[in-house]
Amino acid sequence: MMNSSDRPVDGSGPVDHRAAIAVETARFVAALKGSDLTTPVPSCPDWTLADLVKHTGSVQRWFSSLLHARIQEPPRKREVDLRIPERQEEYVDWLADSATVAAQAFAATDPNLPMWAWGVDQHARFWARRMLFETLVHRVDAELALGRRPTLDRPLAVDGIDEFLVNLPFATSFAPDVAKLRGPDKSIRFRATDGEGDWLVRLRPDGFGLDANPGAAESADATVQGTAADLLLLVYGRPHRDAAAFTHDGDKDLLAHWFANSAF
Repeated sequence: MMNSSDRPVDGSGPVDHRAAIAVETARFVAALKGSDLTTPVPSCPDWTLADLVKHTGSVQRWFSSLLHARIQEPPRKREVDLRIPERQEEYVDWLADSATVAAQAFAATDPNLPMWAWGVDQHARFWARRMLFETLVHRVDAELALGRRPTLDRPLAVDGIDEFLVNLPFATSFAPDVAKLRGPDKSIRFRATDGEGDWLVRLRPDGFGLDANPGAAESADATVQGTAADLLLLVYGRPHRDAAAFTHDGDKDLLAHWFANSAF
């Protein structure tokens, strides 16, 4: 089971995605210091720690370039100088520098600036929020690969579950199996056991989506419960739903269908 803290990222209020990226990258970098980057990453099959670092830093730099460009339509090309080092020994410092590149993009961009995004929120803030959870989940992947027990801040976990479920219906361009998430008016509930957090996903014949205002007493065809930290990693396919951290009831076939097709 993941450790989860109720400490807000900014110390008091809602999640500050921009600041949290710096914190999560620093945690990632600290975990990697002195580690063998050829170490396999079980939660990302066929990847090593080096692959994990390259992916995360590249995402941060790619998203930063989109912010600087103020894109208003899907980008047609990805010709960005990511400055990936030739030597693996330099990867960790490069990842740290990637967060600096992101911070510079944030400083130059109003988070409320209208921009194209592949998800729901068509503003610059979408890219910071998405960058945060790419960084956080892969930081956890690295720590798990190194045999450590990751800690997730609870406000981040709650926000991350919402971010994932809100945007998942729009992810078919890079996660085509998401298009299979259909059902004859079925519903799945994800409920946090360590505080507020209740997400009801409705599957319809023409698609699926997150219910913005689920009634607490409203029944679902299947329910999964766990701490917010564990649920965040579950929706990303890290632990299996049958792990001891979770309880679930209802339609097992519906849950199997969901987890088989919701990989991000």
